[in-house]
Amino acid sequence: MSRILIIDDDDALRESIAETLGDLGHEPEQAADGMAGLDRIRAGGIDAVLLDLRMPGLDGIEVLRRIRALPAPPAVAVLTAVPTAANTIEAMRLGAVDHLAKPVGRADLAGLVARMLPPPAPARPAPPPAEADELVGSSAPMREVQKAIGRLADSEATVLITGETGTGKEVVARAIHRHGRRSGRAFVALNCAAIPATLLESQLFGHARGAFTGATADRAGSFRDADGGTLFLDEIGDMDLAMQAKLLRVLQDRVVVPVGGRPVPVDVRILAATHRDLRTMVAKGSFREDLFYRIGVVPVQLPPLRERLSDILPLAEHFLALAGSAKRLSAEAAARLLAYPWPGNVRELRNAIERAAVLAPLPVLTAADFGFLDGTEAAAPDWLAGDLPGAVARLEAEMIRRALASCGGNRAEAARRLGIHRQLLYEKMRRLGLDPSGIRTDGVGTPDGTPAETEEKYR
Repeated sequence: MSRILIIDDDDALRESIAETLGDLGHEPEQAADGMAGLDRIRAGGIDAVLLDLRMPGLDGIEVLRRIRALPAPPAVAVLTAVPTAANTIEAMRLGAVDHLAKPVGRADLAGLVARMLPPPAPARPAPPPAEADELVGSSAPMREVQKAIGRLADSEATVLITGETGTGKEVVARAIHRHGRRSGRAFVALNCAAIPATLLESQLFGHARGAFTGATADRAGSFRDADGGTLFLDEIGDMDLAMQAKLLRVLQDRVVVPVGGRPVPVDVRILAATHRDLRTMVAKGSFREDLFYRIGVVPVQLPPLRERLSDILPLAEHFLALAGSAKRLSAEAAARLLAYPWPGNVRELRNAIERAAVLAPLPVLTAADFGFLDGTEAAAPDWLAGDLPGAVARLEAEMIRRALASCGGNRAEAARRLGIHRQLLYEKMRRLGLDPSGIRTDGVGTPDGTPAETEEKYR
């Protein structure tokens, strides 16, 4: 029997979790605030901790930091009603086993505790103060990316970030650097596809004055510019084979040889990214197998925007704010953004928001302001017809049907993909007349009940 401490200021939730843990065969203990929880942990005998983030007095991040500073800290998992990129990354960075959104079902809680009970990792030093967060998104796929960033931040492992064009690979690379121990040193980004092969060697490794025609001064090169920090090699799949061989040697020896110069040792962490399928390129002989394994020590796959629907509207609002615009989205504009497939992913969404913010004549953006999106103006979805509450409700039903179909009717997984709690999904399915397979059962075209949350927010 394992003794598990629940630190949460919500009495009802604490009791509910304790009851579930007891049913699972564990011995639960409770603390209503961070100081009481720390006192109980210091007394000994606690095998694992379930920790809330938002509490009076010490917040959960500070409690986690103090727990991890103990000589033999118990395993800690963070539970929060308000998951953000910042608190997810920071919790994972500090050594949390996992970071879950409330409420947590019985099966998820059982799985979480099972992962926590093996011996925890040694305590890690407190991180530097968090900087401004550039990652936006709380969908299940993006939360996995955020957790990976937290685990990788302090590592020296080479990371290969893959994903379609526009998914935010450089944003993730910058987040890994910003949250890691090299954050005080340079982050140098180099797009391998944007530089001609004849110039790439000089750009990467530098050159000595007089090494070739036009070399009128010494050049350090990106590796030496990033010394002590991080070098991000974007679109590495576009590098030619000859340069791949030279890069492999540098990655192995950590020594660069400027064109016409002498060898120079470098201390650089390498992050690489590509939208190409490198395994296929290796099989075809257009990418070196040894370099593939050298750069792909830890792979991070970014999901396309069409697989993280719940992030589209938060991203749109974020980009409106970045553009300095006071304009806001109407419900019909939100529906159009959600209906569009976004082949250009987050980059295309940002461009669309900035364009609409500049050109729209009214303070509220409508669906017509996004008529330039390919295909949406000529073939608007059926759910945009009719009155606004009905259109938004039909959009919700379509999204739920797609989510359920993509995961074989598994409602828990569908809720994760939609970015909502499972109980809310059940309620929406009941109100919209959907069975678990996403097929309407009541035969009604427009559901009864209160207007959907999206319409309430954007009307």
